[in-house]
Amino acid sequence: MATVTAPAPRLALPGVLRHRAAHKLLLLALAAAVLVPLANAHWSSGSWPGALTVDLSGPLGRANDWIIDNRDSHPLFLYFFGYISDAVVLSVRAVYLVLLAAGWAGVTAFGALVAWRVAGVRLAVGTGVAFLVCGLLGMWVPTMQTLALMVVAVLASVVVGALLGLAGGLSERTDRALRPVLDTMQVLPAFAYLLPVVLVFGIGVPAAVLATVVYAAPPMARLTALGLRNADPEVLEAVESLGATGRQRLLTARIPLARKQLLLGLNQTIMMALSMAVIASVIGAGGLGDRVYQALASVDVGAALAAGIPIVLLAVVLDRVTAAAGEQTDEPTASDPRRWLYALGATVVVAVAVRLAGALDWPSGWTLDIAEPVNRVVDWMTAHLYSGVPYLGGTADWAGHFTTWVLDPVRDGLQWLPWWSVLLIVAALAWVIGTWRTALTAVLAMAAIGVLGVWKPSLDTLSQVLAAVAVTLVLGFATGIAAARSDRFERALRPVLDVCQTMPQFVYLIPVVALFGVGRAPAVAAAVVYALPAVVRITAQGLRQVDPAALESARSLGATSAQQLRQVQLPLARPALLLAVNQGVVLVLAVVIIGGLVGGGALGYDAVFGLAQGDLATGLVAGAAIVCLGLMLDRVTQPTERRTRKGA
Repeated sequence: MATVTAPAPRLALPGVLRHRAAHKLLLLALAAAVLVPLANAHWSSGSWPGALTVDLSGPLGRANDWIIDNRDSHPLFLYFFGYISDAVVLSVRAVYLVLLAAGWAGVTAFGALVAWRVAGVRLAVGTGVAFLVCGLLGMWVPTMQTLALMVVAVLASVVVGALLGLAGGLSERTDRALRPVLDTMQVLPAFAYLLPVVLVFGIGVPAAVLATVVYAAPPMARLTALGLRNADPEVLEAVESLGATGRQRLLTARIPLARKQLLLGLNQTIMMALSMAVIASVIGAGGLGDRVYQALASVDVGAALAAGIPIVLLAVVLDRVTAAAGEQTDEPTASDPRRWLYALGATVVVAVAVRLAGALDWPSGWTLDIAEPVNRVVDWMTAHLYSGVPYLGGTADWAGHFTTWVLDPVRDGLQWLPWWSVLLIVAALAWVIGTWRTALTAVLAMAAIGVLGVWKPSLDTLSQVLAAVAVTLVLGFATGIAAARSDRFERALRPVLDVCQTMPQFVYLIPVVALFGVGRAPAVAAAVVYALPAVVRITAQGLRQVDPAALESARSLGATSAQQLRQVQLPLARPALLLAVNQGVVLVLAVVIIGGLVGGGALGYDAVFGLAQGDLATGLVAGAAIVCLGLMLDRVTQPTERRTRKGA
């Protein structure tokens, strides 16, 4: 009789070691045990070793001098960049003259008619009111300047983005090549675009338009490629079976099927272009952004708000119109050319009537000065809320306490850590949440910051980002959970989030300067307000999309509402929550950098200083460090599932 031999008992591992993340951390610990002693033997100091630093001030300074010396004589500038600059100036001027020729009534009528054709009477009325408010605030001419800049920048961004998206959507190899470029452009804060463009084109409209195009084109490229790749394969096969050529398949099938994504790309491009057009006021873009910037420079909150309100109104109107166009792609009458001709004809009639009446310009008697009453309110707030409030302190006290108890300890702690430990922490976080490629990219990006010689300022910026992200996530997750669990609260919150999400970054600095003065705490507060809407929306959407069958099963087992949230909704919504963290980090970094304008210091100050002084070395090194910091933070907070879908 055969004897059955029992299998040898397997070594039982503790539950923690069976987890995949524990294996990654164990391998990282083994690598650190070998590499850290070697690093300490060569560079015992805790700060980034000077031997690993590359001084770029000399080469960048020489490049800066060469560009300045040859900008008016070298053929590259005369016959290439010069023609581009002239074309941009002529285009913006032509659009601006058309807007002025149409007059305030013609522009308002055209905007209202377009909104009516796309989204109905309610949005048409809202659009007309928005333009009228711009005039009532005395901002009609700056609004037209910003609108002219926007028209040219958006058209150029759409063309560039659509061409890149077309190449990426039709070629997998091109898509793989474009992806890291678009990733870098997406995490690069808007302020970092300004200095290189100013160096080549100088201060003025061409630099502002081209910086806006570089900043706003990536979403159009991404969504165009996504729409073309996700076209229904059955429809494409049917068209191909009819003998259509590749060009015919593109024009008759792929592009019509991707129309919704294309319009969504247009919407995102418009929003980013408006945001950048305001920031570009720092380099001479003019318009509303210049009014905001000048008012902030003199801490004139009333004047800044008077220019900021039209920016918000433009953003809301453009967002609503383009979003409504995307929702009505299947309606045949929405794209009827005759109806658009009727709208254009009505606009011409109104413009001619206003011209004959001699009332092209906004009437000077129809303006409302809100700067003085707003400044009186700010003075009252400064006197009564800024400090000395019984039991509560004041906003200045809150900012001081936040700086002393949160920002300073986090900054000092990061700068106290040995440089190699920072790299290990970055590697561990990126590898646990992603792949070894993610970890390698994050570590190399962080190491590049040290090589550039801006280790301490970058850690100062990182401390502000971490503090702002922590506050954003606490408030955002709590608000998102409440919105997901209450339809009434979600409906009440939606218009607030809509306004906050369409508001350009620059505008957030106005109220925080009024409430908190200048410093690092106001920069963090502006970043929190800017990033909060995205975190709330993604969190609420993720929780609402949890499988209802899982919730029903938990309820049938007697789980309370809190238990359903902790044990079912939050675990199943983990990808959405990680995406909320990622978007919160990227958005916070963008505003923390702009916070250099209101005393945020660190990399933001270096970028502002380099831009103001034309110092290429300081500004470009700070911009490169911002790119590396953004890339590291993006990789550390990108969930594995998201990376897999992207094909990384």
